[in-house]
Amino acid sequence: MQRPEIEKLLQLPLTELISQSNQVRKKEAGAQIELCNIINAKSGQCSEDCKFCAQSACHQTEVQTYALKEKNEILAAAQQAKDMGAERFDIVTSGNTLTANEVKIIAEVIAEIRAKIGIKMCSSLGKLSKKSLALLKAAGLSRYHHNIETSPGYFPNIVSTHTFTERLSTIQAAKSAGLEVCSGGIIGLGESWADRIDMALLLKELDITSIPINILVPIKGTPLENISPLSCLDAIKTIALFRIILGNKIIKIAAGRESILKDFQAMAFMAGANGMLIGGYLTIRGREIKEDWNLVREVEKLWNT
Repeated sequence: MQRPEIEKLLQLPLTELISQSNQVRKKEAGAQIELCNIINAKSGQCSEDCKFCAQSACHQTEVQTYALKEKNEILAAAQQAKDMGAERFDIVTSGNTLTANEVKIIAEVIAEIRAKIGIKMCSSLGKLSKKSLALLKAAGLSRYHHNIETSPGYFPNIVSTHTFTERLSTIQAAKSAGLEVCSGGIIGLGESWADRIDMALLLKELDITSIPINILVPIKGTPLENISPLSCLDAIKTIALFRIILGNKIIKIAAGRESILKDFQAMAFMAGANGMLIGGYLTIRGREIKEDWNLVREVEKLWNT
């Protein structure tokens, strides 16, 4: 689909846009919802200045800070993820990168989780070399998460301590190491519709497997604390556009789905989403697991109607 055709989609009534995106989801992505759970395994004191992030040391937030968690804590969290019904478990750490020793520890944890618990493993550890990524893959990692955050053009308005090219280099390194890649970003940062389209087209070009869509929840102490929240309508339209552009990829609704979409979360799945994070986020609590499973069952009924 060419850009002029995509731009015309924005002029459609919401019901027509959702109908088109749902047909693409049905034809190309099927009716399976992928559920993921994450652990904030190392929190705060990040040297980067991402304007949306509570974990940046550049901002005055009340986020909890701690070093890399002990292996037994991560193992327990992986078991809890499996028990709540998550298909994937993601080890997430703050900071631009990790030390060689931290990577080694996480590789050991991944191997143990795969052997003892069996849940599929993801990790989000910042900028890593192909060598480190290959070590993680050998341990049992199957997917690496590294968001592009927004469009290449808007990125400098959000981050100044590293470049968009650096993010792309990490994605390419993960793919070179034989890993699937999970990469999306945040909407509601002040970007335009053109930026959202640019972002989706780039993710398609990169052939990303899984695309998380976070909706900004302004956090006190960050530069974006006073930004007007994205409307539910625009969030739904964005998800629909991403599905039409990205075809058969996994599109996950993540942080912000509870506070922005509220009672319209099922509509996000009718608009094209086919995955979500459950059990909470890095610095924001999620809903009760029972509520999310009720949502999954509701969506399955809608998809089969």
